[in-house]
Amino acid sequence: MPYGEKSLLRFAATGSVDDGKSTLIGRLLCETRSIYEDQYAAAERSSLRRGFREVELAYLLDGLAAEREQGITIDVAHRYFETPGRKFIIMDTPGHVQYTRNMVTGASRADCALILIDARNGVLTQSKRHGFIISLLQIPHLVVVVNKMDLVDYAEDVYARIVMAYQDYSQKLDIHDIVFIPVSALKGDNVVEKSENMPWYDGPSLLHCLENIHVAADRNLVDFRFPVQYVIRPHQDFRGFAGKIVSGTIAPGEEVVVLPSGKVSTIKSVTTYDGELQEAFAPQSVVLTLNDDIDVSRGDMLVRKKNLPQAETRLDAVICWMDEGASSMSTAYIMKHTTRHVRAYIRKIIYKVDVDTLHRMQADTFSLNEIGRVEMATAAPVFFDPYKINRATGSFILIDPLTNNTVAAGMIRGVPRNIRDVRGDGAGTKGVVLKSPNAVWTGWNIPREAREERNGHRAAVLWLTGYSGSGKSTIARLLEKRLFAAGCRTMLLDGDHIRHGLCGDLGFSERDRQENIRRAGEAAKLFFETGDIVICTFISPFIRDRQFVRGLFPEKRFFEIHVRCDLETCIRRDPHGLYSKALAGEIAEFTGIDSPYEEPPDPEIVVETDLHSAEQIVGILLQRLVEEDIIGRDV
Repeated sequence: MPYGEKSLLRFAATGSVDDGKSTLIGRLLCETRSIYEDQYAAAERSSLRRGFREVELAYLLDGLAAEREQGITIDVAHRYFETPGRKFIIMDTPGHVQYTRNMVTGASRADCALILIDARNGVLTQSKRHGFIISLLQIPHLVVVVNKMDLVDYAEDVYARIVMAYQDYSQKLDIHDIVFIPVSALKGDNVVEKSENMPWYDGPSLLHCLENIHVAADRNLVDFRFPVQYVIRPHQDFRGFAGKIVSGTIAPGEEVVVLPSGKVSTIKSVTTYDGELQEAFAPQSVVLTLNDDIDVSRGDMLVRKKNLPQAETRLDAVICWMDEGASSMSTAYIMKHTTRHVRAYIRKIIYKVDVDTLHRMQADTFSLNEIGRVEMATAAPVFFDPYKINRATGSFILIDPLTNNTVAAGMIRGVPRNIRDVRGDGAGTKGVVLKSPNAVWTGWNIPREAREERNGHRAAVLWLTGYSGSGKSTIARLLEKRLFAAGCRTMLLDGDHIRHGLCGDLGFSERDRQENIRRAGEAAKLFFETGDIVICTFISPFIRDRQFVRGLFPEKRFFEIHVRCDLETCIRRDPHGLYSKALAGEIAEFTGIDSPYEEPPDPEIVVETDLHSAEQIVGILLQRLVEEDIIGRDV
């Protein structure tokens, strides 16, 4: 088979300290003739200096001086070799608990994992920890290599006890393809060729097993996902979008949607360095062109129109903490998801996992190498598939905005859910009306339609949402004056007004903010039923709360207006000095500083106050009300 047609297997190798992992990989490299003469000579010199009679194969891999001195693997090393049937990339990952983050990083892209177990020691805590991490990373194939069989006289009963013990433990893990192989990496038994010293073992050698693992079925070739990496514009007549197809396939003529804009087009061409393709598939890197002139930029994603990822600002995820400093719920981390960067917060730690026992524990923070489940909130929607379905779109990293360090790696499970999501009687369920016990609804004395006829216009709710300082109140005040001057019945519900009376008993916790918006929505509904045009200005940072308010009103009568403004501009404006207090720690859970703002994914209107004046924006809003037949054209 020609070199270019060989399949590729990425496998991660790990094990407890001194289980012989580096020696095993060195044996594979030597016997497949994948070591250069100067590399072998260097390992031979190092072995002689340290008193070994034979070449210490581990020295072919342990590149750091500290690794050779301590006899352990610290860094993640990549090694490459090939056989007549397949190409291989080995991720030599550290096994020591101190380097859990290194193992997670190294194994994250593996198709298969090797766990080495010392036949003399049996299944250790480290062996279980590695199995848990492999299960967590959804690596589909696991080979448990029972090494150093030569030191237990190739005893079948020793091997059988280890197999039984690890099979019992693996019942708790999400791993369905596990193979056990007894080997001696030092002597070469069952590494490349079957061993005559273990006639009782009738399975394959390690290399034969690796050559025949079927990985094509593990790839997601159904869900087309193309995160845009770069826009190529060499001249006026060409505009292509470069990136890697992380899953699925694509061909010219197929209809696609650009996220987040939602614009629809068809593929004009699929191009690579070698020319145009009639079809491309994961994991190819290509340049796509579209038949329509659509604004697409880095961080956008191309998908099929009838096969969309989820778009959410609330994520249920498992993370591995990788930083020396502890996690913080008040820090606005940068989430890198595919090619997209969004501001993200850890809103809740659901539990931390004791990787030795798999027990779940309560926790307030994560420390280095700790793993657990969290609820994340992002400032803009993330387009994802659950990690179990698509590892490329279901994974992310968190970056500290101050140090630029990668502080965590995460795997998205889905969308957080709580009892309100399934109970059907709480706030946030569209159409639900909350009432006191034994209260009976008698209807409105004078119907809204009669009031609208007398008023000369229809009732509506304009809900302005955005950061503090974005300009919501300025726009709302000017808009109400224009409507009032034209004879319209109006009511302006400002966040500060509500906080001085109706919601004067509430603070700024997430629960209190939710109740604040609920009360404001119910107040807006009362004025709406009198036929008024109700203008509401609330930061209302959470999508769920705004959806609850939307559910109180008929279709086409509620207008969510995202007053968009760069956070840094809002901080510079700081009209009431609140940002200064929040940055000084005097105000807790302040939106944009230590609490997230969830941007509306699909608002009726978006206005940008750092680009347009209040007068221009009011003109846009009035025109929209005319178009929706809320007011007449003479206003």
